[in-house]
Amino acid sequence: MEQYNVTGMSCAACSARVEKAVSKLDGVESCSVSLLTNSMGVTGTASADEVIAAVEAAGYGAVVKSAGTAKKNSAVSGADEDILKDKETPKLKKRLVASLCFLIPLMYFSMGHMMWGWPVPAFLENNHVAMGLIQLLLTGVVMVINQKFFISGMRGLIHRAPNMDTLVALGAGASFTYSTFALFAMTDAQMKMDMGKVMSWMHEFYFESAAMILTLITVGKMLEAHSKGKTTDALKGLMKLAPKTAVVLKDGIEQEVPIEQVKKGDIFVVRPGENVPVDGLVIEGSSAVNEAALTGESIPVDKERGDAVSAATLNQSGFLKCEATRVGEDTTLSQIIQMVSDAAATKAPIAKVADKVSGVFVPVVISIAIVTILVWLLTGQTVGFALARGISVLVISCPCALGLATPVAIMVGNGMGAKNGIMFKTAVSLEETGKMEIVALDKTGTITSGEPKVTDIVPASGVTEAELLRYAFALERKSEHPLAGAVLTEAAERGLETEEVSDFQAVPGNGLTAMLGNVVLRGGNLKFICKYTNVSDEIKKQAEVLAGEGKTPLFFGKDENLIGIIAVADVIKEDSPMAVKELQNMGIHVVMLTGDNERTAKAIGLQAGVDEVIAGVLPEGKESVIRSLKQKGKVAMVGDGINDAPALTRADMGIAIGAGTDIAIDAADVVLMKSRLSDVPAAIRMSRATLRNIHENLFWAFIYNAIGIPLAAGLMYPLFGWKLNPMFGAAAMSLSSFCVVTNALRLNWFKIHDASRDKKIKTKSKKKQEEVTMTKTMKIEGMMCGHCEAAVKSALEALAEVDAAEVSHEAGTAVVTLNAELADDVLKKTVEDKDYKVLTIE
Repeated sequence: MEQYNVTGMSCAACSARVEKAVSKLDGVESCSVSLLTNSMGVTGTASADEVIAAVEAAGYGAVVKSAGTAKKNSAVSGADEDILKDKETPKLKKRLVASLCFLIPLMYFSMGHMMWGWPVPAFLENNHVAMGLIQLLLTGVVMVINQKFFISGMRGLIHRAPNMDTLVALGAGASFTYSTFALFAMTDAQMKMDMGKVMSWMHEFYFESAAMILTLITVGKMLEAHSKGKTTDALKGLMKLAPKTAVVLKDGIEQEVPIEQVKKGDIFVVRPGENVPVDGLVIEGSSAVNEAALTGESIPVDKERGDAVSAATLNQSGFLKCEATRVGEDTTLSQIIQMVSDAAATKAPIAKVADKVSGVFVPVVISIAIVTILVWLLTGQTVGFALARGISVLVISCPCALGLATPVAIMVGNGMGAKNGIMFKTAVSLEETGKMEIVALDKTGTITSGEPKVTDIVPASGVTEAELLRYAFALERKSEHPLAGAVLTEAAERGLETEEVSDFQAVPGNGLTAMLGNVVLRGGNLKFICKYTNVSDEIKKQAEVLAGEGKTPLFFGKDENLIGIIAVADVIKEDSPMAVKELQNMGIHVVMLTGDNERTAKAIGLQAGVDEVIAGVLPEGKESVIRSLKQKGKVAMVGDGINDAPALTRADMGIAIGAGTDIAIDAADVVLMKSRLSDVPAAIRMSRATLRNIHENLFWAFIYNAIGIPLAAGLMYPLFGWKLNPMFGAAAMSLSSFCVVTNALRLNWFKIHDASRDKKIKTKSKKKQEEVTMTKTMKIEGMMCGHCEAAVKSALEALAEVDAAEVSHEAGTAVVTLNAELADDVLKKTVEDKDYKVLTIE
């Protein structure tokens, strides 16, 4: 996506016009314009020159964001920070102060003296023409001060793209023009000494309305600009985190250099209390590093030689010497900033309705104003009365509130997510995440820690725990099996000394043998160990209990004697059961996917509290499982983003968990920087809160115009005698956008991890289709382990007619659920192609 800064936009009609103009270009696949950040994101093959030319032809200006190479060389360019700086509020404040300097005396002469008899100099006491001229001059000055409304509004009319400024310019211009006409008519009556007409024309002055409209709209614009500046606080906060200098070692000498000069491979040092300048790898020293700036996690993380550190994190205690691995725009911080910025440049689906309305809003309002004036004139009202109603319609109508309703909430929601380590890649992902009905969780690394640990040590009679672990440690040291690492870690934590074994042999799928001095050590599964030693029924029962809890029992023998069992398991994370419960309280069906056998999977699923367990799923089979789940509702897949990429892409919403510094995961729509499963319900909660806020904003914007325009047109006048002064219309217009932006800012106080207000979503009812379902039970020979189960399950579920296959290597069966007729021969061939023998099909 190529991003541009757009100048000259003042309301939603402007952004709709720019978007329409660029979208017409050949080679433009999509275009999204943000009124909030005055930016535009364009994807496609159209050149930057063509895009800029199209924007200029529409009456606006555009430049490519971060032109040149500045951004490549620095983590966060000064240009980026400058773009987000609130430049509008100071300008508008100056305009407002200048306007008030002339508006206050104008109001004194026009209303204070005329209505309440406030004193004026004697020579003006009965000089009505002079009073009119003073009002004309003061109003003229206010109009010059606020000339931007007229320049922008007239430019919009010339390009046949009227905007909010057009409405203000027409309203103020009509008031001034008619008042000037009334002044000349009054002057003529004065010369003819017709005092009745003089007083009559004097009451037709709307000079103060013209000046007040411009001043009040400026007040509204200033409040809006200030509030809009607040919505990008999160992004500006991230940018401020980027260090400006780094201490680099050159020829053994420490030199402080600008961050732009740090290159990949440079050695830099970080002292206690300093921020890490770029992403790097620790080559010397150890310290506790606070990564709250990136992940939202306040607890410092211990770093030592070989660990990665990220730019903008705070070194709290020790001295670190690091090698730069990622610099400039490649650092984690820069990628986060880019992701938040890209999300702000995209458009949520819900915004399309508002955009369509905004595109025709101004011409429709102008038409309503003209019709209002004509109707009141035809009913016999005075020109002044009719004109006041038309002007009120023009100045009360506000397309800005419609245009800002969605992007301000998206920006604040995205910023809140980023502060908590939850990255929504696009506005679409922020809107859609809260609509998920099913969440599929990959077991390893998502529900569990992903690292096997020793959970139980069961020594045989006459053997101590320390003795069992010592022999197991000696045997497993040379093993490359993943479960061996758990035994080694446990032994290291207990401080056991290393003992060398000889004649080490690994028997694939079975076990290990080695010599420790004159002693033969053996380790492996029950089937392997039973070949060499006698295993009592009591030990076998204990092993079954452990297996039933989702643990893997490893049997160890010394010579011909069993010395005990060490149970190893990939333990579930502390927050996993609570996170699953929170998802269920939101009305979400939670599914666990795993390659484990049915027994182990169900044990872990029971501990986690999930609604459904799908076992025996190989990495390549996850995508087909997600496809079948999507038939039941909207599915979010949560995985590590690496071997889960096909499933993340297939799901309605792909959520990558535990990304850490690698946040640029293409397959994911949402990236969670921490490995906490509790961030999944937090992301859904943030999405729902943002969508709720957007609905509130859109309701306010639509209802404001739905009530305000008829009231301004005078529809209530015949019934209740209600009529709206143009000045009050302008005040209402000023406050409408301010209210929308302020409502969005409430998201800054949203408690993203507070589950107390979670509600179950109302899922769209689906038409129940009568489906012919049948099951067939296959007797299969040759399956020995969980991998065999997974291979058979994957092969069967690849058939279009198969909805599910429940496979058990212990029972030697596969129960197949079909959605259509399927010949037994096809089922048999499918399984036997995997080198297993099918005995019967029932």
